Amino acid sequence: MIIVLSPAKTLDYDVAPKSNHTAPQFLSQSSNLIKTLKEKEPKDIASLMGLSDKLAALNFDRYQSWKASKIVSADTKPSVMVFKGDVYQGLDAESLNNKQIKFAQKHLRILSGLYGILRPMDVIKPYRLEMGTKLETSKGKNLYDFWGNSIQKNVLQDLQSQKSDLIINLASKEYFTVLGKLPEHINVVSPVFKDYKNGKHKIISFYAKKARGLMARWIIENNIKDFEKLSKFNIDKYYFSKSESTVTEPVFLRD
Repeated sequence: MIIVLSPAKTLDYDVAPKSNHTAPQFLSQSSNLIKTLKEKEPKDIASLMGLSDKLAALNFDRYQSWKASKIVSADTKPSVMVFKGDVYQGLDAESLNNKQIKFAQKHLRILSGLYGILRPMDVIKPYRLEMGTKLETSKGKNLYDFWGNSIQKNVLQDLQSQKSDLIINLASKEYFTVLGKLPEHINVVSPVFKDYKNGKHKIISFYAKKARGLMARWIIENNIKDFEKLSKFNIDKYYFSKSESTVTEPVFLRD
């Protein structure tokens, strides 16, 4: 089983590095992307990514100083510890114990515009490059063209080594799209989280994102490897709705 998450825009490098860190598997491709980004002026970055002048200048500096790194340093830390968005509030990776980190390293993957795909303990430098960015490279007009089928191949290899056909999709559409059209034998399960508001249950982005992180953590803590057990998820007052669920989209409600 592989769980996939989106990364976060918010980064925090004031974290204690965990032991047994690893290097991203597509560093050479990341370096190629950085070469393209280094050619951009701050105004180009602002236009490309829809950023303020301040954020564009920050990321310009990041690209100019970026070097491929495989070790922990002041600005190179494990990905799952660095990301601090809504999903990662729910995951709360810093409080996972060593056994849980080991499970996550095997089963959890973070999709990334710059790094392609990350294991939790893969070390990363500060960056901003969303998967939907229309960055033109020698491989095409956007990052989906750049990554091609390499990320899908990586995930399929991991599944094959685990003798599994299950992907738990807790990523956004923007990021999950990079996996492309998966083989028919692959079972993709995409949980949906709805909260009660104005007389009905609906997807509320902030809560849904946090719930994705909560589910990822629950899977890690409980060593879940069978999608049928997902229906037992009941963290933070969410409960499984059999009537609204399908085999590929289990729905969880909160009143």
